[in-house]
Amino acid sequence: MELYFKLFEVIFPVFFVIGIGYYIGRRDPKFDTTFITKFTANIGSPGLVIYAVTTTGLSFNTFVEFFGYSLITVAICGITGALILKLLNKDYIRELPPLILPNTGNMGLPICLFAYGSSGLGIASAIFCVIILFHFTLGVLLADKKFSIKPLIKNGPFYAILISLIFLYFEITPPKFVINTSMLLAYATIVLVLMSLGVGLSKLKVFSFKSAFVLSLHRVLLGPIIGFSLIYFFNLEGFAAGALLIQSAMPSAILTYLVGQMYSPKEVVDSIASTIVVSTTLSFITIPVVVYVALKYFN
Repeated sequence: MELYFKLFEVIFPVFFVIGIGYYIGRRDPKFDTTFITKFTANIGSPGLVIYAVTTTGLSFNTFVEFFGYSLITVAICGITGALILKLLNKDYIRELPPLILPNTGNMGLPICLFAYGSSGLGIASAIFCVIILFHFTLGVLLADKKFSIKPLIKNGPFYAILISLIFLYFEITPPKFVINTSMLLAYATIVLVLMSLGVGLSKLKVFSFKSAFVLSLHRVLLGPIIGFSLIYFFNLEGFAAGALLIQSAMPSAILTYLVGQMYSPKEVVDSIASTIVVSTTLSFITIPVVVYVALKYFN
């Protein structure tokens, strides 16, 4: 019974805040999230990265290790996702991002934080950093079908990752004022991005349920399978294994929709939106199961 209470303590706050955002979005369809988006992208997320990477006991070697696991996951999801899109007669390039880039930030970070504390947040942040970098490199490449470095160098979290890695590599403890400031930004950002996710979901529509359902199953089922496989083959255990498993189970990132809007045709964007909505809805069922397993076997 204690495990079920712990599961509730981990899951409820995240789903509740998403629900508040969804309610606001449905109540006021014209609700403008521009400020939230700009704040989290340019100030909040960089602060979150610095805090999560440099103050949670994460080492440089551990960061690199989980960076590598994330690359493996993205590669496998990319190969299988492209095959499924091809079978569905979809654009297997432009519609691939939501299948390979999970919502490790908005949902993954707070769930790992509540499940394993600051140690879990550190591992989760290493995975989140990989996905963020991919959003503005591989994600843009797939959406636009041509590569540009500009989206990455204009991205605040990119510089936060570089700064954080310098601290980790040279084993430098950030000044207290940096820790305190980044902590405030980190926790403010977690609340804002969860609410923003809820608002975003209230505005997105499902245009092709059957294909979106198939693609969503790929996202929410294959991810945990890969996570389990990595845990088994690399003999991972404890909170590190649990955080990896939880992050691998996240649904499609809503950022793939925003990037798609900038670079892809409308029919592709509509398909991406459908996958995000359906995968996130399915994750309300799959995530509690995965978190339960993580808490029971990797604690």
